[in-house]
Amino acid sequence: MNTKLINRPLYEDVADRLRGQIFAHELAPGSWLDEQSLAVQFGISRTPMREAIKLLAAEGLVTIKLRRGAYVTEVERSDLEQIFTVLSLLEGEAAKEAAMKANESQLNQLDDLHHRLEKAAADRDIEQFFEINVRFHELILDIAGNKWLNGVIGDLRKVLKLQRKDSLNRTGRLQNSLLEHRQILEAILKGDAKAAEMAMRKHLALGLEAAR
Repeated sequence: MNTKLINRPLYEDVADRLRGQIFAHELAPGSWLDEQSLAVQFGISRTPMREAIKLLAAEGLVTIKLRRGAYVTEVERSDLEQIFTVLSLLEGEAAKEAAMKANESQLNQLDDLHHRLEKAAADRDIEQFFEINVRFHELILDIAGNKWLNGVIGDLRKVLKLQRKDSLNRTGRLQNSLLEHRQILEAILKGDAKAAEMAMRKHLALGLEAAR
């Protein structure tokens, strides 16, 4: 039997493009999103643009202000403290689960990613370090295997992407972050759930300090 595939809604494609521009800082934090101008730029009507902006607002990447329109979210210090507090609990739990569930193949993948982190750190390649760091954390979430946990963490980390790269440029932060990842990895390799949880929570606490 032939099954007809349902086309993806246009607003989701538009949201992907806007999200990419936000993460690349082509649309900087605090920027006003001119719905009409963006629709013309994208060659679409205002309706899918409006829906795309609503989707990004639900993710926290866009803030809609009453009678003023939509703006790229500016991450304040209070936002960071609240986000890192929640992430510390959730990602700590994910690391604990990963330490208990990881198979040999997954452990090898984590180890390989850490070797790549070491190379990026040695090369002072902040962009590459950041991208591999994201994959390292995502793999831990995949191993933990809790889709609800992953969904919440994914949304929170989207907001953090508005500013996280800057913290890696601070003196000593790159090497410290590498060491923290090594501690997380070693705990998971040993299957030490408690140590993995505490190492992840420490990593996020120090990440918040570096974001000051």
